[in-house]
Amino acid sequence: MDLLTPELGLFFWTLIAFLAVFFILRKFAWGPIISSLGDREKGIADSIATAERVRNEMSQLKAENEKLLAQAREERTAMLREAKETRDKIVGEAKDMAKIEANKIIVDAQHQIQQQKMAAITEVKNEIGTLAISVAEQILRKQLNAADGQDTYMKMLAGDIKLN
Repeated sequence: MDLLTPELGLFFWTLIAFLAVFFILRKFAWGPIISSLGDREKGIADSIATAERVRNEMSQLKAENEKLLAQAREERTAMLREAKETRDKIVGEAKDMAKIEANKIIVDAQHQIQQQKMAAITEVKNEIGTLAISVAEQILRKQLNAADGQDTYMKMLAGDIKLN
């Protein structure tokens, strides 16, 4: 049991050695260790704060990006709608212009056909008139060549004069 119960001298010198090491460590080691632990704790806290700030900034940037994407989609949709409306308007105007031009061409063609028809009718009438006069002339010559034909024709003219 001697080993388990230390003597007073051993206890005293162990206590003095402990206190000496304790004060030396306190004066030279614990100050720098505690300050380096404080610095490390401060650095970790700063890093956490920086990470939190960066995370907040990233979430803000993400929100802004989503907002910009939504605006870009809206603008794209508006531009597509406007382009479609412009295209439809241009196509409609082109169709209207084509219809107007087609109607104008049809009216001009009908007018030309009418003029050519009238010219052809006039030419046919003139030709018929010329033929009728030629036939009548030939018939009159044949009938007036004979003496009795001339007498009949003069009587007929004389009868017409009295009636008028």
